[in-house]
Amino acid sequence: MARILLGVTGGIAAYKALELTRLATKAGHAVRVIQTEASQRFVGAASFAAITGAPVLTSEFERDELRGAFPGDPPPAHAPLSHLALVETADVFAIAPASANTIAKLASGQADILLTAAALACRRPLIVAPAMNDAMYENAATQANLQTLRERGIEVLEPGVGALGSPGEWGVGRLPEPPELLAAIERAAAGAGGDLDGLRVLVTAGGTREPIDAVRFLGNRSSGRMGFALAAEAARRGAGVTVIAANVALQRDPAIRYVDVQTTEDLLEACEAEFDTADVLLMAAAVADFRPREQQAGKIKKLETGAELDLALVRTPDVLAALAERRRPDQLLVGFAAEHGPEAVPNARGKLERKKLDAVVVNDVSQPGIAFDAPDNEVVIVMREREVPVPKAAKELVAREILDAVLSRRSDSPVRVAP
Repeated sequence: MARILLGVTGGIAAYKALELTRLATKAGHAVRVIQTEASQRFVGAASFAAITGAPVLTSEFERDELRGAFPGDPPPAHAPLSHLALVETADVFAIAPASANTIAKLASGQADILLTAAALACRRPLIVAPAMNDAMYENAATQANLQTLRERGIEVLEPGVGALGSPGEWGVGRLPEPPELLAAIERAAAGAGGDLDGLRVLVTAGGTREPIDAVRFLGNRSSGRMGFALAAEAARRGAGVTVIAANVALQRDPAIRYVDVQTTEDLLEACEAEFDTADVLLMAAAVADFRPREQQAGKIKKLETGAELDLALVRTPDVLAALAERRRPDQLLVGFAAEHGPEAVPNARGKLERKKLDAVVVNDVSQPGIAFDAPDNEVVIVMREREVPVPKAAKELVAREILDAVLSRRSDSPVRVAP
């Protein structure tokens, strides 16, 4: 079981930190809590102390009865500096919720209170879970601060979208639910050792939509389930994961970073922005091959006279081919192909050679009960030297097989491990 140091900052989401603490102690973890003064206006220290069985600290000048130890551990013979002792003893330090003010302090390296001083001294895995109003979260300053934290190796959890603290407000900025927070903390506390540990994985998921008019579009039936399953499996195995999601309405993992797009042009732009820092690309999105030559202004009215509507189409950019042309020798590129009928595997092999990929995952969409918007899939992983059939199974299990195959390519492609 892990020693979890939990930092709680000011905001209405502090009530979730109380439930997180309860779940963590119920799971057998030892928890110590550092609160800011602002957070105690929402949840009192006595509530955390009652659940953890340990004193809650706010200031580094307070006396710690446990002398930096966690519940169940013997305290040291002397009284150490609390901002050093707590993070040295902890297996993981999670700040949840993390306010915009605290995030700004962390980004600038301030150590004006116990929580920020502990974060600055932390050599353990550090997790930051932002929670705030959507206007504050989307502000360029907050986004720049979060990017700074990511670049320093701090894990930033993605906030949820939904009802916010003020009545009637809706948007991005919700603290992930306590079970999701605990899962992320447990992953971090488990430490290195995942077979994708240190890799940066870029996943595309869902299906692009090409507008016809203000209300209609050309699209496909991809739900994004396969891409999201791949992302979740990669994160579970230690990778840093970014998902570029094209029109996906599935639940999101706070340990994964998401970029939302709609059209193929949007997808290309987002991929180009993320590709250079990725070690592995899993191109699972279903990309529209054509778009209307012109998008009609407003809504096209229904023609009552029986006349037909002619819609001129032009090709969309080939996103995967464009990325393959600029790949580094140490990057792995995996394409996906939805084919129909007995030529599925030969067609996938042609795509593999044409686009200079390391693997193509192909499924035959003529088979019932798999692929688009279904919980199961059945695929063949096509590589230059072999083909790996994966029988029909839940997409989570199929994702595991795909990543196993990707790992088998690492000896042929020297994927670098991030420092």
